[in-house]
Order: sequence, then structure tokens, then C-alpha cells
Amino acid sequence: MFHPRGGNIFGLEAVSRGEGNIPKGTVGDPDQDILASLRAGERQAFATLVNRHKDRAMTYAVRIVRRREDAEEIVQDAFVRAYRSIGSFRGESRLGTWLMTILHNCCMSHVGRKRAAEVPMDDEGEGPALTLASEDADPLQLVEESERTALLTAQLLRLPTPYRAVLTLFYVQELQYEEISRVMNLPLGTVKTHLFRARERLRKNLLETMRREAALS
Repeated sequence: MFHPRGGNIFGLEAVSRGEGNIPKGTVGDPDQDILASLRAGERQAFATLVNRHKDRAMTYAVRIVRRREDAEEIVQDAFVRAYRSIGSFRGESRLGTWLMTILHNCCMSHVGRKRAAEVPMDDEGEGPALTLASEDADPLQLVEESERTALLTAQLLRLPTPYRAVLTLFYVQELQYEEISRVMNLPLGTVKTHLFRARERLRKNLLETMRREAALS
């Protein structure tokens, strides 16, 4: 389920997110214990790592490639690559961020092979991004809770791949801006721009869909 956190993204309420150095792990972080076991040669520790991250990995992959069957193969490939590369992990980011970077790259390689079917990213020619005036109702306030998830998911999957990625990493995976920058290999400013435009595009699509449905009812 796509649950925006820290406020209503359709009202463009800012989410407080600190900037600075990416944490390298905290005391009691299970990933740090798993990493220590892996470096000690305990191969079973990797199964523990997979179990800890597989659900989040699958959620991300499905959002990006949009087909569960493809997502399952990509997640498996990402974990295999991570296992083979664990010795090169230098601790410059959280282990989960490093895994997400590998998964993101696998997803983007898959998307690249199917790019002909991808919605273009360019917003030029669409006119200014939709910004609702303060007196306009948030479109999601007009539908029942049970409909919100379906609407959000459907419209999220219509977005260009970079927008799906940045929204999922920020709202679902709950990564910091700097971590998203590392995962997507983009400058910090570009990440913030993508996030703003993605929210606006998602909001615009939702409003247009609801207006069409209202006209037919």
C-alpha cells in the first residue's frame, strides 16, 4: 500500500527531513550484526539479511517494473549480486541503502530494455504544474479510504520511472534525501526537483481521473 507519510502530499505539505551525513548504522541495528556475521564467514547470515529486506525490495521492484513476475526475478538477481559483492561494501552508507542501490540498478536495467513502452519523462509542453488554490478540496478527501489506496497505486504506476522511483524511495522506503541521491545516482537538487514534480504530476492525474469519473456519473 502506498501510504504518504509526514503530511498530505497532495497539499504539498513539506515533510521535515534532515540533511547531512548519511548514518553508517546505529547501535542495535540488526543489519550491523548481520554484516559482522557475514564478514566472519557465516553464510547463513545472508539468508537472514534476505528475510529482513525481501518485502521492502519486492515492494520497490513492483512499483518500478510494474509486473510482479519481472519484479520477483529482479529481486532475486539483486540479492545474488549483493551476496557476490558483500566484500566490497565499505560502510559508507547503511547496508539497506547499499542493497537498495543494487536493486534500483537492476530495476533500471530492466526498464531500459523496455524503454520503448515507457511514458516520456519530459514535462515540457504540458503547461505549468497543477497547484490547487487553498479553497480547493484535496481530491483524496472526496473518496472513501478504501478507494484511496487503489487510486494512488493506479496513478503511481502511470508515472514515469524516475518519478515512481523517487516517490517510492521517499514515502514507502522512507529514505533520506541523501540516501535517495546515492541510490538513484543523482545530485541532491535533482532528487528534490523530481520529488516535487512527481507529487504535482500524481496530484494532477488524480484530479483529472476523479473529474472524468464525476462527469460520467
